[in-house]
Amino acid sequence: MAPSLLYNPAKLPPSAALQLAQQAPVVLQGSLSASETVDQWATYENLLLSCLRTGDDEAAAKCMDRLEARFGADNERVMALRGLLSEAQAQNNGELEAVLKQYDAILEGNSTDIPITKRRIALLRSMGRVSDAASALVQLLDFSPTDAEAWSELSDLYFTQGLYSQAIYALEEVLLLSPNAWNIHARLGELQYMAATTSGNGGGSQQKYLAEALKRFARSIELCDDYLRGYYGLKLVTTRLLKEQAKQAKQTDDGEFTLPDPKTIERLDELATAKLSEIVRHSTLKDRGWRGYDDGEVAAARELLSQNGIER
Repeated sequence: MAPSLLYNPAKLPPSAALQLAQQAPVVLQGSLSASETVDQWATYENLLLSCLRTGDDEAAAKCMDRLEARFGADNERVMALRGLLSEAQAQNNGELEAVLKQYDAILEGNSTDIPITKRRIALLRSMGRVSDAASALVQLLDFSPTDAEAWSELSDLYFTQGLYSQAIYALEEVLLLSPNAWNIHARLGELQYMAATTSGNGGGSQQKYLAEALKRFARSIELCDDYLRGYYGLKLVTTRLLKEQAKQAKQTDDGEFTLPDPKTIERLDELATAKLSEIVRHSTLKDRGWRGYDDGEVAAARELLSQNGIER
């Protein structure tokens, strides 16, 4: 199915983004409709983003001009898109610094401009100023504490710095806002698992992280029973727990953490193995209804099964 310009292309694979960008000549040669629609402007914005991803700055600039002509140069969303275009056109770090100063100047006049604030944070991160980006995100969240996207980005920034406990805390805030987001449960499980395997987290602390990871992965697949990353994480955790049964700590008196009994862990391991095998088999054969999985994730699942002596 061909991608549509009515949907944000940020998460599309490069090949799909290229397909969208190649529609630029046809879309831009048409005149603006007298009876405008929301879809019309969504098309221009998404075409702009697709063109930037594929390096077609000229077509992106034409889309930008149309959006600016319709909504005005002072529109917050338009200013953020103009800033994104300037970032893409920057040839060196000096030009990126100039864009950053433009963002600072805008925020001096309007400190509540969320789109520009987020573009500034993204630019700081892309320039390698991760600590500055994290500090700016904390300030944004003081002003807008229900911004799940900002909490998720903050978690990722902490993770890149190896600050697992802070990353976990930030992602838990996302779950408070979106408690049924199975992908966030799985991502939180991944952070818990990585924290458990980090040197320095031994003994009870390691067991606590593993117990939390097991719970998060289990919740993820409960909410979405064909979510590959959830089953992959569950398989990782159960495999590790089964190998370390003799060293597992008992539940503490204060109920700080708890692990299921070995038989329950074995059943969870069998479930994860069976589901991963099913996903890998059907995805490899390109069976109908099994084509939405990422090829890299399927390959990783196949490798994990192979490491455990399971051929699929």
